[in-house]
Amino acid sequence: MSFSLTGKTAIVTGSAAGIGLSIARHFLAKGANVMFADVDEARLDSECSEEAKAEGALRFFGGDLREKLTIANLLSATIDAFDRVDILVNASRKMQPSDPLNPDGDVVELMLQQNLMTSLRLSQMTAKRMIHQAEKTGNTEGVIGSIINMSSIAARRTQPELLGYSISCAAVEQMTRSLAVALAPNRIRVNAVSFGSVMSDSLQGALRENPDYRDAIAAATPLGRIAGADELAETVQYLASDASAFMTGQIVTLDGGRALIDAAVAPAH
Repeated sequence: MSFSLTGKTAIVTGSAAGIGLSIARHFLAKGANVMFADVDEARLDSECSEEAKAEGALRFFGGDLREKLTIANLLSATIDAFDRVDILVNASRKMQPSDPLNPDGDVVELMLQQNLMTSLRLSQMTAKRMIHQAEKTGNTEGVIGSIINMSSIAARRTQPELLGYSISCAAVEQMTRSLAVALAPNRIRVNAVSFGSVMSDSLQGALRENPDYRDAIAAATPLGRIAGADELAETVQYLASDASAFMTGQIVTLDGGRALIDAAVAPAH
């Protein structure tokens, strides 16, 4: 089995901070060409500008990926820089509380747009590019691409105030399964990571405002701690690499065992 990413090209969304940034930097360290993509261009510039100037294995792209034209421009920028794309990591995500009894609130729609539709459209357009690459080069054997989505154990746990987020995560997981079956004949694999008790950017913000959350989350996690984003990045590397060449349509849970015991009373997934 090979966990190598050397020479492969990856697009990682949500890579200005938190989990997306950790995955993108991990891939870079493992020898991949990486396009860092995020709506927060200023933060991307702060994280990436010096390395990007060297025109090596790192580039970055700022834009709102809810727009189809922006997605097309992201793919064009990646092809211009690296000639191909082999891996897509949909790590851009948003978590926002919602009132389940408020019919005028638009949080559910916002969560579906940000967490589901952006990933779906980018996956569809990237898959088409992967298929075109294989046809152009005459590649008729082996996997030609890997897509990895980010979900959460909130997809399977019930917290009413996370209605919109939970629905969007459940939708991402079903999208993963459906795309896996649809793209399997084209030799593109699609998997997802469902995480909990991992130090995301949103969790960092929650802990700054509510330090007592840390102990509550650790107590609700059988392994007794909050994992670093780098640990999730290693799982994503496995899903992106040839080590998982016969895996598709799977939702890998990375939560220190939390979903096994947590009745969803601990705060901040």
